[in-house]
Amino acid sequence: MATVESYDTKAGKRYRVRYRTPDRKQTDKRGFATKRAAQDFAATVEVEKLTGSYIPPSAGRVTFGECAELWMAGKVNLSLSTRSRYRSALDVHVLPAFKTTPLADMSREKLRRWVTAMCETSSAATVQKNVGVVRQVLEQAVEDSRIVANPAAGLDLPTIEHNEMRYLTVQQVDSLAAAADIHSLLCYTLAYCGPRFGEAAALRSADIDLSRRRLRIHRSVTVVDSKLVFSSTKSNKGRDVPIPGFLCELFEKRLDGKSPEALVFPDSRGGPMRANNVRRRWWNAAVEKSTAPEGLTPHEMRHTCASLAITAGANIKTLQRMLGHSSAALTLDRYGHLFDDDLGMVGDQLDKLARGELRSLRVVG
Repeated sequence: MATVESYDTKAGKRYRVRYRTPDRKQTDKRGFATKRAAQDFAATVEVEKLTGSYIPPSAGRVTFGECAELWMAGKVNLSLSTRSRYRSALDVHVLPAFKTTPLADMSREKLRRWVTAMCETSSAATVQKNVGVVRQVLEQAVEDSRIVANPAAGLDLPTIEHNEMRYLTVQQVDSLAAAADIHSLLCYTLAYCGPRFGEAAALRSADIDLSRRRLRIHRSVTVVDSKLVFSSTKSNKGRDVPIPGFLCELFEKRLDGKSPEALVFPDSRGGPMRANNVRRRWWNAAVEKSTAPEGLTPHEMRHTCASLAITAGANIKTLQRMLGHSSAALTLDRYGHLFDDDLGMVGDQLDKLARGELRSLRVVG
């Protein structure tokens, strides 16, 4: 049990609490101005030891910066692009504010003031990403028994205003492909197979299986620190995507005479495409010449792929596999509204079922 004893200082009598930590090591905490305060601390320590929530005072003196670096070092499964994004968030926004702050001083009030200040200069998306990094660092601190609770959990954050998704019709896809001229195959691939731009840029001839009509998507190329880097897909899983017959014919012409390792969509110098260069050199001009919505981006073609696949009869699980989402719930959140027409069909089928049962009852009666 913890014990309380007094000692004299120049400022007067003070109190010390002696106690054993859960691993049976003797320690103490001194400086209490009143015996009651010392007794309260002693009682709290004993309760924390019994409930398993005890955290040594020295743990909270570790700085946020030290904890953040330990967190980064432990993120061994991050893609290079995600690691770069986390590193940038820490170096630009987070560490300048909290690098030398002890974990014990990372209060909700301090974090709220930081969020308010960020909102004046940064977008809602940037604020959410930065707070997300802080939340993960502090969550690890909780798991490592450095702090009792995560002060960043449940913070009030600015809402991201999402633009309404745009979906091209088959006719608009044809119009865009025609305007893209020699780049029409890329437009059709984005619209009917739904790869992310980096995944399309990383495709090689060997990834196109014309006999099975399948596109093998298993890696991506991303710009990291101004350099192109090949890595696994966003979900770290490869996937097979169906290729429509008309697209197989176009691929057959494109791949004729190419080696298995040749890029399907190389840039003008033979290397991987960069999204910014593509938009600047020909994509934006093709969008303007076509019937596609103004300002359409290559990434929005994934929405078109989802819409066309659903129209063709794809269910949520199939669509999840095609787009490479980590879960069907994510796919449903983004594209569930496109299945609204199925409600009418279900209603009709239920009506037929009910009427059929009623007829059966009449016959029996």
